[in-house]
Amino acid sequence: MPSTHELELPPTLRDNALNWLATPAPERAIAPARLASTVLLLRESDSAVEVFLQRRVSSMKFAPSMWVFPGGGVDTRDESVDVPWAGPSPSDWGRLLAIPEATAQAVVIAAVREVFEECGVLLAGPSAGEVVLDVTAEDWQADRAAVLDRALSFGALLERRGLVLRSDLLALQDHWITPEMEPRRYDTWFFSARLPVRQVADGRTTEAAEAVWRRPADALAEALDGTARMLPPTLVQLDRVSRWPDLAPATVSRAGLHAVMPAPVQDGERMLLRAHLND
Repeated sequence: MPSTHELELPPTLRDNALNWLATPAPERAIAPARLASTVLLLRESDSAVEVFLQRRVSSMKFAPSMWVFPGGGVDTRDESVDVPWAGPSPSDWGRLLAIPEATAQAVVIAAVREVFEECGVLLAGPSAGEVVLDVTAEDWQADRAAVLDRALSFGALLERRGLVLRSDLLALQDHWITPEMEPRRYDTWFFSARLPVRQVADGRTTEAAEAVWRRPADALAEALDGTARMLPPTLVQLDRVSRWPDLAPATVSRAGLHAVMPAPVQDGERMLLRAHLND
């Protein structure tokens, strides 16, 4: 069952929250939430679980200077039905996410595409049982730039390379929607994925000022002591992963998730976000 938690509101969101609470409900303007995918890219190092995090550049309109997992909005071309596919089918994902098959397919494609664009990690292979071993060569980086610039669709890249998207390398972990008080909102599905053998995650994206591998507990501690800025969904995922003894849970999807959409509440001088979390 969902559990109710009160999360600290990031200081940068305080003014929005105060204005929202001061506005009568019928007069509140609610922006639509754009569909998005985020991936907790994980590895084991010295018998400890580590997660890949990026600090967004300060010029970003959403979550500037925040530490986040790789991800982004679903692109119109993610809705293509021509992407070579292996693993759970779009209909399987539709049932798991409890959304239409076509929407689920776009969400999964966006997750794999964003990890390739932002990290240089490709969750694809020549067949259902294989994964690409190295995408660091110049020709691969040229393709990565072309996908990022929308000069090449992700599906066209896979077809040209003779690869299939490995949807079995993803596992569903959570589902969050940006609070209604925010002008930029996302309906975000959180996935986990193990870093493929011999592939290297980098931070070569214009959206990130820095990229690191961190133990989840260490990253969480840095956020709680104010050293690192993070949004509540990131904190919740780090807290959950910090309790994993190994990467086995990263390969298993969580079923029956509801959409977590925090709401602002005022407790004296404190501003909080109340959320019904997925246990």
